[in-house]
Amino acid sequence: MSNTDIIIGEVVGTALLILLGGGVCAAVTLKKSKAQNAGWLAITFGWGFAVLTAAYVSAGVSGAHLNPAVTIGLAVTGGTDWDQVPLYIGSQMVGAMIGAFLVWVAYYGQFQAHMADLAGQPEPAEGPDDAKAGPVLGIFSTGPEVRNAAMNLATEVIGTFVLLIAILTQGLNGSGEGLGTLGVLITALVVVSIGLSLGGPTGYAINPARDLGPRIVHALLPLKHKGRSDWGYAWVPVVGPVVGAVLAGLLYNVAFA
Repeated sequence: MSNTDIIIGEVVGTALLILLGGGVCAAVTLKKSKAQNAGWLAITFGWGFAVLTAAYVSAGVSGAHLNPAVTIGLAVTGGTDWDQVPLYIGSQMVGAMIGAFLVWVAYYGQFQAHMADLAGQPEPAEGPDDAKAGPVLGIFSTGPEVRNAAMNLATEVIGTFVLLIAILTQGLNGSGEGLGTLGVLITALVVVSIGLSLGGPTGYAINPARDLGPRIVHALLPLKHKGRSDWGYAWVPVVGPVVGAVLAGLLYNVAFA
């Protein structure tokens, strides 16, 4: 596939992924949203359907990686050329930032109402745990329930490993065709399963672009009282998925190839 195909497919697909995935987080979180407090099941299925939609749209164009961890895992197994990896990842990051911005646009009124209730309250003081994250950061990126770098990293490694080994064993690498219709559905269901089973500790980023791109947008948006973007944690949902993807690729090469 051409560089243009990669750029278009990954930018559009990742933007849709974050728009719909971040959108369900906004719907559950923000005041004046009809879905406020809908809960974890709504979030996990919302993200699963986001993957389904985004991958279906972009599969025939770029192979629907939509995730630097997927790109790296496929490169480890030989399904993606290493010289294409930077183009894939750069396109995914751009798409993720566009998607996060569109979440803010779609829920602008709800953001305003939510933030209005925070007016007059003091900014959180420097300190551990919750004080490091702003009140709407969870709409844009992930964060741990128990802040322990080693444990949080392990959770992201394990979750991404499950995702990648499920994708790789569909026989996607080396096919040059990306996700087929059934593969898109299987991958979406795997994401739901990861969210339900492994998402509780960290919010299951399992995708560096999904977390880092929207976190940058959170930092840049003109949101009063938005609080911190928790940059001290930001490396975990980047490094963890990359390590998980490499491990899954190596296991695939040894046991399944």
